[in-house]
Amino acid sequence: MPRRTVYEAKVEFVQILDEDGGFDAKLGKGLISDEEVVALYEHMVTCRELDEIAFKLQRSGRMGTFPQNKGQEAAAIGAAHALTKGTDWLVPCYRENAALFMHGLPMHYILLHWMGDERGNQIPDGLYMTPQAIPIGTQMLHAVGLAWAAKYRGEDRIACTFFGDGATSEGDCHEALNFAANLDLPVVFVCQNNGWAISVPAKIQCSAPTIAQRGLAYGMECVQCDGNDIFAMVKVVRDAAELARRSHRPTFIEAVTYRLGDHTTADDARRYRDSAEVEMWKKRDPLIRLRKYLVDRNQWDDEKERSLQADAKEQVAAAVKRAEEIAAPSTTDMFDFLYAQLPDQLRIQRATLRTASLGQDPTQLEGGIEASRQQDIEETVSERPVTKP
Repeated sequence: MPRRTVYEAKVEFVQILDEDGGFDAKLGKGLISDEEVVALYEHMVTCRELDEIAFKLQRSGRMGTFPQNKGQEAAAIGAAHALTKGTDWLVPCYRENAALFMHGLPMHYILLHWMGDERGNQIPDGLYMTPQAIPIGTQMLHAVGLAWAAKYRGEDRIACTFFGDGATSEGDCHEALNFAANLDLPVVFVCQNNGWAISVPAKIQCSAPTIAQRGLAYGMECVQCDGNDIFAMVKVVRDAAELARRSHRPTFIEAVTYRLGDHTTADDARRYRDSAEVEMWKKRDPLIRLRKYLVDRNQWDDEKERSLQADAKEQVAAAVKRAEEIAAPSTTDMFDFLYAQLPDQLRIQRATLRTASLGQDPTQLEGGIEASRQQDIEETVSERPVTKP
């Protein structure tokens, strides 16, 4: 039988604003207004300030480990700007603070999370986002489920999920891609390829020329873009969102970026990264790039920068103050926020703060149980007011 080609494909790379501030006017025309660019830059600077302060909070023992977002702000902000706030789902991993804030999450929630307070994961009503996902790749399946539900209900809503290059080596990733493509689900998959899966370089994670092409195996649209170019991010995510709404088809986006900090504050990237590589990527910093663009167009100057820096410090300081001043969680929170109506056996455990057989039958306690505790068991535990973070 004669040979014939049954499949051919290509993956395009999209860049609109290069690292020197050069702008592709044709591709970027009408993409983001001047006012929007200024607002996005201001937001980016504020999020960078939070990143620096969070790092210092960890180093001073006031917070647990923290994964810096430094260097990857444009990928998250560009995606968030292209999506519909209050409608589309944001399903993050743990370097998308900037996107979550843009869609309404109060800044101190992120600090609470990394301080070990679960109330930082209590997403306020009306916000379409999930808590940060620490396990690698699991959130992609959640995004598929949310998009499936939206399609089933006939809602004009899509899900956008973020993950790193390392997550594409996880089975969860491929299950999510397979479900989304086969079921025609409105999902935008944003892979932030920052070059490293902790200490493992992307070239070992994936031997293919691009990570984006992994989506080709599932029959979905795939594109690679400059993840430090906010214009490119807005374009590719906006295109993907339009496809998802129109045809319920998923898109795989590979945003090529770089984490300028360590993987987390528990990591020391100097042990495995070449300092020359880091210096090269510092020149591609999305903040520096966007500021050049604004200055070249007389939209920004030193006075505005000083004012912005002062305002960012004030906003972040207020968020830190609010996170640190919130009342400590109660021991009984694990019971009070588990069920709408607490079962009898758990009411006993709540009153005695004992588990297993002693919690279920407190009369086994040597010497019995004092009257006040016994009364707690016999009476219905009154509802406690919820402490909002």
